[in-house]
Amino acid sequence: MNSRNGTILVVDDEPDILVALEDLFEDDYRVITTTSPLKALEIVKQEPDIAIIISDQRMPEMQGDEFLAKARNVTDAEAILLTGYADLKAVIGAVNKGRIMAYVPKPWDPATLSSMVASAYERRQLARDLDTERALLRGLMESTTDLISFKDLEGRFVRLNTSKARSLDCEQDQCLGCRERDFVAPERAAAIEDAERKAVSARAPHEIIEERTAPDGGTQWFYTNHIPILDEAGAVTNLATIERDITERKMMEMRLRQADKMQALGTLAGGVAHDFNNLLMAVLGSLDLATRRAPDDPRLTRLLQNATYAAERGATLTQRLLSFSRQRDLRLQAVDINQVIGEMNDLLTRTLGGMVRIEKHLAPDLWPAMVDPDQLELAILNLCINARDAMPENGTVTLSTRNEHVEHGRITDLGQGDYVVISVADKGVGIPPEVLHRVLEPFFTTKEVGKGTGLGLPMVYGLAQQSGGTVTIQSTVGVGTVVELYLSRTSLEQEDEQRRKEARLPSAPSLRILLVDDDAEVRTVTSAYLSEMGHRVVEAGDGPSALDILKADDRIDLLVADFAMPRMTGTELADKARLGRPGLGVLLVTGYVDPEKMPQGYPLLHKPFSRAELAAKVTEVGGLAEDAAES
Repeated sequence: MNSRNGTILVVDDEPDILVALEDLFEDDYRVITTTSPLKALEIVKQEPDIAIIISDQRMPEMQGDEFLAKARNVTDAEAILLTGYADLKAVIGAVNKGRIMAYVPKPWDPATLSSMVASAYERRQLARDLDTERALLRGLMESTTDLISFKDLEGRFVRLNTSKARSLDCEQDQCLGCRERDFVAPERAAAIEDAERKAVSARAPHEIIEERTAPDGGTQWFYTNHIPILDEAGAVTNLATIERDITERKMMEMRLRQADKMQALGTLAGGVAHDFNNLLMAVLGSLDLATRRAPDDPRLTRLLQNATYAAERGATLTQRLLSFSRQRDLRLQAVDINQVIGEMNDLLTRTLGGMVRIEKHLAPDLWPAMVDPDQLELAILNLCINARDAMPENGTVTLSTRNEHVEHGRITDLGQGDYVVISVADKGVGIPPEVLHRVLEPFFTTKEVGKGTGLGLPMVYGLAQQSGGTVTIQSTVGVGTVVELYLSRTSLEQEDEQRRKEARLPSAPSLRILLVDDDAEVRTVTSAYLSEMGHRVVEAGDGPSALDILKADDRIDLLVADFAMPRMTGTELADKARLGRPGLGVLLVTGYVDPEKMPQGYPLLHKPFSRAELAAKVTEVGGLAEDAAES
């Protein structure tokens, strides 16, 4: 046995005995000797690594049992008492006070004493290793936020960390010897005991993910691992349980799944939107033309108006799909939120009905926000309708605004910065926790069939996300719900400059326009609109035909082309047309285009568009083309 690093302190008032003991142990241990118990106490304080103390009993300054008792206050070294007298009382005192491990009479047998010292050193090392393991285990248990506990096979706590005790609302020492069912609801206790039985029976870890209700009424998710502890024979002796709060990870997974749903639905919506908007363009345009050309018949006018309203609802539904799936190119601009809400008074009153009272608390110094004003109106209207529907009896919808600076990490999906907050609150039935985390999913609704599409809140969330903000929802069953829409703060200066530029746009003169669209019905409506404006229209059904017309007719002032056409897209047509006619004006129209594939360098008009919207865009592009031709 190599014990070279072990230190022995030998205390005896006879120098010859010190020499003999030093000679006996110096080959295997570092030996410190002294004839004074008082000096020995000082040595113990200065030498923390002393492993063994060998002390004589009868010494002038202090008896051995008294010395060892005092030494025990400052060291955990093993102690051996030497004495040449059969003093039973002293030995008992040394055992009780000095906690000696052995008593050796003088004269000693060298082999016996050497064996005794070796055993004492090994015992000391084992005790040190055990203390280290305990300290490491204690440090590990107390430094983690995981809930850690150890139980016997009867389910009684034998050890647990502070986090676990806190979750049970008790102190650690109060939990020891108790079962978990003493602190939790019976149904939860039954689930815990079932999981523990499965782990013990399989002699393998049993993992589960639990959904729990937090103290504040919210939802928490925990990953719980029940681990059986086996002895050398493979029998289960205890059970360890580690519970980890994975709420943040779970919420992230839910947001990723939500994003995947949005992307998939956006792809579907984009495909449907192109054909559907072309259809609506033909329907709305035809109805508009028919309304202005129909005889003055009130009944016919009412029928045309009803048809137009229904078609416009279809257009709105398409825009909702594209908005909450982030597939719509929003018209983001600096907006005075209070002004938008103020202009919605009549709309809110008509929509919500007289049974609901609307209270407004609008911050007087509200910052401007970056958002699409038309979509913002629709979002506020949707939130107010939801608030009304949550109150079966007469109630109050509270609409408020405020400025707020958000710290990093305080609100999920929201970076640090300044935001304008729109809050819609009701005192209705509230949303149960199991439903609350699903209300932003597209098509999810708790309303009766025919009374809800499940697109309202997702549309609001999509608008907020595209505008650099987010939506938060707080709800308590029986108390009410507060939905808050966060929008990025911006400045009105840039928006004012843009409006001044638009105000300076000249009116377009009568133009010769080449209209290109593969949809004959849409082409007919658009051509009629342009002709009514006084323009001369030449039509083509595809890109190659349009290029042939451009080569033969050098009087074309403006190209109006559908973006998505077979054989040649509108962008490809415009690029080829401008190779030979650099100053040619170009306006692209589309039923739908992926925002990431938006044509660069060409103005774009979305279908279905009104006659006024087409006129404004033609005026803008025609004026720009005229300026380019003059330069």
